[in-house]
Amino acid sequence: MQVPLLDLKAQYATIKDEVLAGVAEVLQSQRCIGGPKVEELEKAVAEVSDCKFGVGVSSGTDALLNSLMSLEISAGDEVITTPFTFFATVGSIARVGAKPVFVDIDPKTYNIDPAQIETAVTPKTKAIMPVHLFGQMADMDPIMAVANKHGLAVIEDAAQSITSTYKGMKAGSIGTAGCFSFFPSKNLGGIGDGGIVVTNDEALHHRLVMMRNHGMEPKYYHKYVGANFRLDPIQAVALLVKLPHLDDWSQARRDNAAYYNQKFAGTVVQTPYISPDCETIYNQYCIRVPRRDEVVAHLHANNIGCEIYYPVPAHLQECFASLGHQRGDFPVSEKAAAEIMALPVYPELTDAMQDAVADAILGFLG
Repeated sequence: MQVPLLDLKAQYATIKDEVLAGVAEVLQSQRCIGGPKVEELEKAVAEVSDCKFGVGVSSGTDALLNSLMSLEISAGDEVITTPFTFFATVGSIARVGAKPVFVDIDPKTYNIDPAQIETAVTPKTKAIMPVHLFGQMADMDPIMAVANKHGLAVIEDAAQSITSTYKGMKAGSIGTAGCFSFFPSKNLGGIGDGGIVVTNDEALHHRLVMMRNHGMEPKYYHKYVGANFRLDPIQAVALLVKLPHLDDWSQARRDNAAYYNQKFAGTVVQTPYISPDCETIYNQYCIRVPRRDEVVAHLHANNIGCEIYYPVPAHLQECFASLGHQRGDFPVSEKAAAEIMALPVYPELTDAMQDAVADAILGFLG
């Protein structure tokens, strides 16, 4: 049986008419930059995130960049983050000229280990950037305690975790700012690149709005050197169609994860650990297995989609060689990178498809 890692066509089939009508409305209006649809989406995402403000931007990466720039983080500053994440987390820090300072991860959740953060704080530290990886939020209480003690901003990289909760609090609502991605593969994915920053800080909101439009206010008067981080209204209308379905889609992912957990119970497959403080949205369902690369090759040979998130931690990436890290510096991240693989978990999966995935893995591992 062929099982793709993700099947966006199956989702699109259920909302096609609404999406096309929304896109047609934008084209008919010819309001192709900004406008009421972007504002409607900003308010809606802020509301579901328990935040006062939302600022639509051109990607999840640009959400991080805009946040860093708006908080005036630049050359000579340090930002503490995790090496086990998608490249954009660390890349955004480097792009504003700041230095990424890595802290290893918790071996069960794969999120940054709060117990190690304070030892990484220096007089140059300006912010902490925790990542809510795979749909599960980081342990935010001790992170905020360190941040408050040292006067640091907290930028939540919640690209994979929109509407996830930690002790009942929504992703993006706890720190100084929260950054989401609307990349098509996300639980709430657009029809191209897009993202949003949410915050409860009115002054920061105002600066984020300016920064996404070249630091301009009023027109052609530039207080800051910003950038073009604008979100297109065509993306906004597609996301507004999808947003009412988000909770159901995320619940379907949780149901699929529970089905896998049953299939793998008592085997050598290590299923995801979800903290009792958290409700995850399973942007990815990641297992740990022996002979991971062989398992991946076996699944691909049998037309079953899977992916490795992420094979090389940030501290070992060639572009960050100047930071001076070596293999062994962050052993928990390195071990996870060698053992983790993601399985299909999208809402439209059938039991038969999940059976095929699990049977292929267990059959190969014996």
